[in-house]
Parts: sequence; structure tokens; C-alpha cells
Amino acid sequence: GLLQVVKQCVRVPVFVMIRPRGGDFLYSDREVEVMKADIRLAKLHGADGLVFGALTEDGRIDTELCTALLAVCRPLPVTFHRAFDMVHDPLVALETLISLGFERVLTSGCDSSALEGLSLIKRLAEQAKGRIVVVPGGGITERNLQRILEGSTASEFHCSARSARDSGMKFRNPNVTMGASFSAPEYSIKVADVAKVRTLNAIAKNIL
Repeated sequence: GLLQVVKQCVRVPVFVMIRPRGGDFLYSDREVEVMKADIRLAKLHGADGLVFGALTEDGRIDTELCTALLAVCRPLPVTFHRAFDMVHDPLVALETLISLGFERVLTSGCDSSALEGLSLIKRLAEQAKGRIVVVPGGGITERNLQRILEGSTASEFHCSARSARDSGMKFRNPNVTMGASFSAPEYSIKVADVAKVRTLNAIAKNIL
């Protein structure tokens, strides 16, 4: 439903993330079935690309699973998401993704944010030599985007560009939390911030 409505509202390409649950990137056979079904439905309803990631238990790219999922995704372009940041050897993993045929890889440079992982992101971009697009992501804001783009030589970037909006609810029950205690507050909504998006775009256009 979200994909259908978004496609009606925007003209930019829409890539759908295939992620059956939170947690690690080691998936069971049933979860793989869900991922394949999600890919087929996303394609059916107008996705312009897909985004997923899968690892083996020893922290390598799961080539067998990725190959199977890529086959379902085609002919759409596919991005390997930040599962990449949990790999044992990122330089080896990058070559694996290139050989499998991923168009992009999203990464914070295997660190807590793209700014912290900037040196590795630059090294990955240099290693890629245009064979795959290395996309910095993780903690990118208007305050650090210029430094990240210039320091990584990246031509694309990923960020949430969100802000919190207070709920419109007038009656509020303070005794109930929907989900875990560390989840988002019940009466605060995260929304895409148009002003942030415009600022980030302006910064990027000035650099790229």
C-alpha cells in the first residue's frame, strides 16, 4: 500500500527495501520465502529497484542467497544495503558484490556513521573504480554532508532527512506503550522533512 501511494505522489525512482525483520542478516528458509514474495509484489506494484542484503554466519556475503534473490529482482537494479557494514572483510565483500551484479552498495564504512567511516568509504570508492556505486549512509545531516561527499568522492548519498512531529491525538493514555520500551514515543511521529531534503539537495548540487 505504501509503495502504491508513494508511486502516485512522486516522480523520482522508488527503490523498495526487502527486509523481513530487524536484527541480523542471516535468514531462515521461511524468511527467504517472504523476501522472494515481497520482491515479486514490489515489482508488480511499480518498484523501480530493490534493496536487500544477506550474510553468512561467518560474516561474508551470502552469494548463494543473493544470487537467488537477484534472479527474482531482475531486470530491476539492485542495491546491497548496510548489511555490508557487518561483513568480516569489506574489501573482499565489495568484490563479491561486483561479481554478483549489484549496482550499488550502501555503507557507513563499517562504522557507527558515515563520517566515522569516511576513510574506508573513500577506499571502497577507489577500489570500485566505477564498477559499483558506493553510497555513503548513516548519520548524514546538513552539517556533515559536504565533508562526507568531498572526503569520500561519492556521487550519491543516503539519509533519512526526518524530523519529529507531535501527534494530533488530544486524548493520550500515558500508561501504554505499543511495542518495546525503547521504541519511538507513542505521540511523536517521524516524518520526511521537506526543508531538510531541499537543503541537502542544494549542498550536494553545489559539490557534485
